[in-house]
Amino acid sequence: MTIKIEGLQKSYRKFQALKNINLHMETGLFGLLGPNGAGKSTLMKILSTILPFQEGIVTIYDFDLVKEGDKVRRLLGYLPQHFNVPPQFTGREFLHYVASMKGVTDQQERNEQVEKLLEEVNLVQHANKKIKGYSGGMKRRLGIAQALIGNPKLIILDEPTAGLDPSERIRFRNLIEKLSKDHSIILSTHIISDIESSCEKVAVINHGEVLFEGSTEDLADMAKKVVWELAAPFSEYDKVEKEYVIISSRKEKDRVVFRIISKEKPSGEVTPVQPSIEDGYMAIINGVMS
Repeated sequence: MTIKIEGLQKSYRKFQALKNINLHMETGLFGLLGPNGAGKSTLMKILSTILPFQEGIVTIYDFDLVKEGDKVRRLLGYLPQHFNVPPQFTGREFLHYVASMKGVTDQQERNEQVEKLLEEVNLVQHANKKIKGYSGGMKRRLGIAQALIGNPKLIILDEPTAGLDPSERIRFRNLIEKLSKDHSIILSTHIISDIESSCEKVAVINHGEVLFEGSTEDLADMAKKVVWELAAPFSEYDKVEKEYVIISSRKEKDRVVFRIISKEKPSGEVTPVQPSIEDGYMAIINGVMS
């Protein structure tokens, strides 16, 4: 077992951010889904040894997170949700700095790692520019690269695709899918498509609690028999929005076709629909499950 979390609890004064978290993760790509403020970043900071916690046991590669945090850090690559970098560095200089801090002391090895990662995140042509001139997406790609420096066994990525354009998002997914064969990667996000394309196992967290843990197929099945397409005139848009959880809608001639979640078959022109991962996620978050 790569990561074992049992009975984890974290509070900030009177606010309980994490409530009795139990999760098991193996080598591969593990997705952590949840809305903003669900507790995902708090959990990632704990696993990255940044935040202490009040109760529970966390072991990472058989190391106790509390007693052997220094050993955990040697195995770790981490991209926080809010990634700040020294603006006076160039991208290449910053990656060399991170590599040195991670113990990559051999000059040739460090050069090879830095150049390979600059290419992987498509920053070669910007590598000698000062970071203060980088766009938000470029800084995010640099953040992904620094998390991968030193070939860490455990890679924790908190909202890694925020600010990336569609082509860079695809490049990122291909990269982590390749890495997941030999590494343990935790991908924390609220973007369903990041999970859908790559992760085999996923957990859903909301209000500091784990509401689901299992395969992506099992997640989709949580919305089995509760997903419908409902066709209605434009004049009934507000009515449908008040009565049902709307996943999506599309215009079709003089009407709207809604994809909705409902335990009971809605009245009107409806068709049952095969559930997707997004449907399962929305069903869990909204408490409308089969």
